[in-house]
Amino acid sequence: MAQRAILLLNLGSPDSTSVPDVKRYLREFLGDDRVIDRPGWGFLRSVLVNGIIIPFRAKNSAHAYSTIWTDAGSPLIVTSKLTQAALQKRLSSPVDLAMNYGNPSIPDALRRLIAAGVNEVLLFPQYPHYAMSSWETVVVKVRRVAAELAPTMKVACVQPFYAEPDYIDALVASARPYLAQPHDHLMFSYHSIPKRHLTKGDSSKAHCLVTPDCCNTCSPAHATCYKAQVTRTTQLFAQRAGLDPARWSIAFQSRIVGEPWLTPYTDFELKRLAGEGRKRMLVMTPAFVTDCLETLEEIRVRGAEEFEEAGGESFTAIPCLNDHPAYIDFLAKRCGAWLDAS
Repeated sequence: MAQRAILLLNLGSPDSTSVPDVKRYLREFLGDDRVIDRPGWGFLRSVLVNGIIIPFRAKNSAHAYSTIWTDAGSPLIVTSKLTQAALQKRLSSPVDLAMNYGNPSIPDALRRLIAAGVNEVLLFPQYPHYAMSSWETVVVKVRRVAAELAPTMKVACVQPFYAEPDYIDALVASARPYLAQPHDHLMFSYHSIPKRHLTKGDSSKAHCLVTPDCCNTCSPAHATCYKAQVTRTTQLFAQRAGLDPARWSIAFQSRIVGEPWLTPYTDFELKRLAGEGRKRMLVMTPAFVTDCLETLEEIRVRGAEEFEEAGGESFTAIPCLNDHPAYIDFLAKRCGAWLDAS
């Protein structure tokens, strides 16, 4: 008889804000060949990550984490556990939680499920949109570890849910109180990725960044196109929330120097919009379902400073879905449908 369970998956966080813990986390994260994915870079990647990036980045990253850390620990981990607990209250089957990097780890989560007699698991990556460096890498890792620890375990997976009506409704419900506040502009800030990842994921090699208005031109390539998917999420949100087209825009944050990434850049756009007289700014970060370093420190702290230094007067970062009841409703409905299926 099948014993089913849900495994929520997210990015991860250092165990603490100490430099050694941050170094250990960065080593695992940046050592992922779907994050730094240059072909033939095996030895060079190791030199780049361990000899250059981590020594120079760890101290700054540790400081950044220290500005958002709570008494209970990493906001990403704390909130993910709240989401897990809220979903568990709605389901009779086990709900576990794992991070792609750091703790709670994927192997530990799978061992807990195996010990509980689980032989079928639904992976639920907490990424609404497909990206090789987020959704794909965590799914590949879980499947690999599951094959090693429990070869007979059946593993199913929730696909990117960027356009599902219940997800869009949850986004709108969580943002509604903020949209009701006086504001001049709403920016949708998404995590950026290298443009190269778009063309790499396009099996036709003839659509992404080639076809005019490629994100709005129907193509099978959209199934693995991050930019097309974030564009669709934004359009659906704007329609559902009744936004004025002249008062919202899309931008991309968290780029790394060295190659072209998706534009326009969030920090540049905040300065530009402030300079154009958009004095009251709202910012949403729908690529993340859980508040983390990129939303709390990069947007809520540094983004606000950049906007105000450029002449802005009011800056509000809308929280991620986190454990909002509407998001728990969405998770429970999606998981319940799989659990109830024969």
